[in-house]
Amino acid sequence: MEREHRRLGPLTRDLQAPLEQRRFGSGWFAGFFALLLAAGGLGMVLALRWPGWFGVPELGKLRDLPGFRVGVHATLLASYALALLSLLLRPQKAIGFTALALGITAALLGGANVQPDETKSWGIFFGLDFFVVNLLVTGLMFAPIERLVPRKASQRLFRVEWREDLFYYLVSSMMVQVLTFLAFAPSKAVVAHSGWFDGVRAVLGGQPWIVQFIEVMVLTDLAQYWFHRAFHRFPLLWGFHAVHHSAKSMDWLAGARMHFLEIVALRGVTALPMMTLGFAPSVLQAYIAVVYIYSSLIHANLRGDFNRLGRWLVVPRYHHWHHGLEKEAIDVNFAIHFPWLDRLFGTYHFPESRWPENYGVPEEVPGGYRAQFAYPFRRRRGK
Repeated sequence: MEREHRRLGPLTRDLQAPLEQRRFGSGWFAGFFALLLAAGGLGMVLALRWPGWFGVPELGKLRDLPGFRVGVHATLLASYALALLSLLLRPQKAIGFTALALGITAALLGGANVQPDETKSWGIFFGLDFFVVNLLVTGLMFAPIERLVPRKASQRLFRVEWREDLFYYLVSSMMVQVLTFLAFAPSKAVVAHSGWFDGVRAVLGGQPWIVQFIEVMVLTDLAQYWFHRAFHRFPLLWGFHAVHHSAKSMDWLAGARMHFLEIVALRGVTALPMMTLGFAPSVLQAYIAVVYIYSSLIHANLRGDFNRLGRWLVVPRYHHWHHGLEKEAIDVNFAIHFPWLDRLFGTYHFPESRWPENYGVPEEVPGGYRAQFAYPFRRRRGK
């Protein structure tokens, strides 16, 4: 562990460099985007070379598009160019050399022209391509916006605990097959034993698309509201949810910090109304895409009070109060999409134009993924 820390030390120090060393023209931004593109390109090359291990079947059509390999090639070329620019401009070379090494590794594996290797199929895959797509879409969307209109201008892109939250993001994406199987198991069981409800499903699935989408948004938010509130109410469940609340800084990546078992339970609960009531598959796919982006949005380090809009739709300031450490922020704002649910059930808190001062939990939650995974069980034994 100490050897790994020493090996990653220079890169971490370079990414977390003081603001004056990250100004435009210093080579820092070139190195950062080179690293992002090189990592994404390498991930896609791995998914192309071993699709049975690292590719999500649902993304197979994307990988088979004629322009996909052209995009991978362009991504790797851009990473090379930006890495070289960073090496030329920046006294600290860790970001540039790391990005260059990742890009060269992708090239040695075959680059954009890599062909799939014959591998024995175990029926198990890890969503590396899913992770890359998620990270590139949300990262390239929110990281620049947080720099342009930040709530806390002093908060760095690579804040304290960023590696920890990025690892959470990696785990939830790479384990997408396991998470999907576990989360959808209750819904599939309900559908298999409720053939008498097929008529109602046909009626609901025949509604206009936008009506179905709104119904899914409301029903899933209602289900997760009570799920969310239960995880605050009962000490055993709170041990799992405390991991999510332990983040001391809020940004788009902080929403990824969730205990593995809570992710399974949350997705299982929200899947029940989605999967069992007969809504069109395209509606469910659209909802999942919106939720991925919306979750990053409401945790993001973005300014904007939105006093009126925040009464009807959850905005960053509304959800930040849910994560606040102040006494007034305890057990409020459980809704993820619609604040009127909190008003209906007496948990609404949205003081005009005010933000919480601090984030986190009063108790001491350990750092690191492994320690946080074990925390709910050790916390229970301690009591």
